[in-house]
Amino acid sequence: MDVQALSNSFADAVEQAAAGVVTVKGRARQAASGIVWKADLVVTADHVIERDEVTIVTADGTEHQAEVAGRDPISDVAVLRVAGAQLQTAAFASTEPRVGQIVLAVGRPGPGGPQASLGLINVIGGPVRMRRGSLEQFIRTDATPYPGFSGGPLVNLSGEVVGLFTSGLAGGEPVAIPAAVVARVAESLLNHGRIRRGYLGISSQTINLPPNQRAGRAQERGLLIVRVEDNSPAATGGLLVGDLLVGLDGIAITDPSQLQDTLSGDRVGKSIPVDVIRGDQQHTLNVTIGERP
Repeated sequence: MDVQALSNSFADAVEQAAAGVVTVKGRARQAASGIVWKADLVVTADHVIERDEVTIVTADGTEHQAEVAGRDPISDVAVLRVAGAQLQTAAFASTEPRVGQIVLAVGRPGPGGPQASLGLINVIGGPVRMRRGSLEQFIRTDATPYPGFSGGPLVNLSGEVVGLFTSGLAGGEPVAIPAAVVARVAESLLNHGRIRRGYLGISSQTINLPPNQRAGRAQERGLLIVRVEDNSPAATGGLLVGDLLVGLDGIAITDPSQLQDTLSGDRVGKSIPVDVIRGDQQHTLNVTIGERP
């Protein structure tokens, strides 16, 4: 592909994506961007919504009043409903993003057409602790999110959304929330009005596991349970103070933050196998995961 053809492919991707990108006026200062998820629904960054009255502006300049249908400050995702609208939806990528992939940040922070920048996906990481909670997964890229790009998409060269840009996490450093995570959060907000986060009811601390106390497991660290709350899922499931929690639902657990990250919304209300070492033997207990208030 020659340079001109490559340049045209970038421009085509921006044009394709921009049709489904709107301006979001939800605060007094800089307007932000949003992605048309469904004909009457827009996803954007939660931190850009600072008032009840929200206006979105589509690619053709039409203004619509929107209401907040759901928001989650921890993942920094908000869903806006535009009653009765038939907006042009953005295309979401059906494949997972990859490190090294060329991507474009697209925003519509105001009138005058879309804005864009080019970069690579540098890191796909997570789960990771942020200042307001835990982010399941994130994308880091060197595509520049200019002012007003928060809530807008990171797209591939087909113009398909692979993530939602935000500067409201990681201490203000811009990252993108993968499209699959955005979709799960948005669905949960619409269906439940909140994000369901799991709860066991224990206090624990990370300890190193001596080779003779690993009960045949390869992992070197686990969680020493130092407190079990009365009438909690852990108590009901048979977990005891002094147990070494080493696995949950087939996933090796090595620190408290990883345990909390593993207690995802999909596991709330389900009976999940929990592996503990008690004495020098491993036991698997079935624990019904509660929902954190």
